[in-house]
Amino acid sequence: MVNNVSTVGRNGIHDFILIRATAIILTLYTLYLVGFFAFGPDITYATWTAFWGQLSTKVFTLLALLSVLIHAWIGMWQVLTDYIKPAALRAGLQFGVVALLFVYLFSGFFIVWGV
Repeated sequence: MVNNVSTVGRNGIHDFILIRATAIILTLYTLYLVGFFAFGPDITYATWTAFWGQLSTKVFTLLALLSVLIHAWIGMWQVLTDYIKPAALRAGLQFGVVALLFVYLFSGFFIVWGV
C-alpha cells in the first residue's frame, strides 16, 4: 500500500475536494479572461497593460496558477503511485515533478508581478 505522505491533502477526500475547488477557480478564471476578450475594449498595448496591471487580475492570475499547480501535483501523484512501483524511482520522479512545479510557481510570480 502506498503511503499518503506525498499528497497535498491528508487523504483521498481532501484531494478530491482540492481537485474540485481548483477546477472551479480555473473555470472562473477562464470566464474572466473570455469576458475581457469578448466584451472588453479593442486590444491595444495600452488596454493590455492596463488589464494586466490591475491588482485584481494579478491576484486572480496567481490564484489560477496555484490552482493549476495543485491540480497537476495531485494528478501526477496519482499517476506515479499507480504506475511506478519501485519506491526509489517513484520518489525521484515525484521530486522532479515538485521541483518543476516550484520553478513554474516562481516563474509565474515574477512574470505576473514584473508587469
